[in-house]
Amino acid sequence: MSPTPPAQHAGHGARLRLGLALAAAVLALDQATKWWILEIIRLPEVGRVHVLPFMNLTMVWNRGVTFGLLAGDAWWHAYALAAVALAVAGFLIAWLARAEDRWTVIALGLVLGGAIGNVIDRLRFGAVVDFVDLHAFGWHWYVFNVADSAIVCGVGLLLAHALMRPKPERKGEG
Repeated sequence: MSPTPPAQHAGHGARLRLGLALAAAVLALDQATKWWILEIIRLPEVGRVHVLPFMNLTMVWNRGVTFGLLAGDAWWHAYALAAVALAVAGFLIAWLARAEDRWTVIALGLVLGGAIGNVIDRLRFGAVVDFVDLHAFGWHWYVFNVADSAIVCGVGLLLAHALMRPKPERKGEG
């Protein structure tokens, strides 16, 4: 087995830096919006703010994972979910370090930043701060935050990329 050429190492380093920078940007935006909701708008006290005909700011303390699944009130529950999310973040960083293309790096950066943003909430508050409430015709989507949006966009990008990227040519064909 031959060593990896230096140029390939440089490409991986640049992609890792891009993914980590994107994760840091998502994390900063997520935490800034949550600070704004809690400290400036004071949404837990206000309850709801109408922003647009299809959007409210509505305070929800999510003690579960996506869509409130696996919610619990035991003292250890938030820490257990945070530990699982940190393990996932470790896996994502390892995947990011080996990512071969820019789309995968972007997708992983989005998911990683969102996951860490929600972990911080669990450790600080015992729950995730959710506040974006989209609605139409009397129907409301689940209340979410910037971190959740980044995770969903990142996973969607990973799936789209996996389904649409050209298949690599096999040796011996052609």
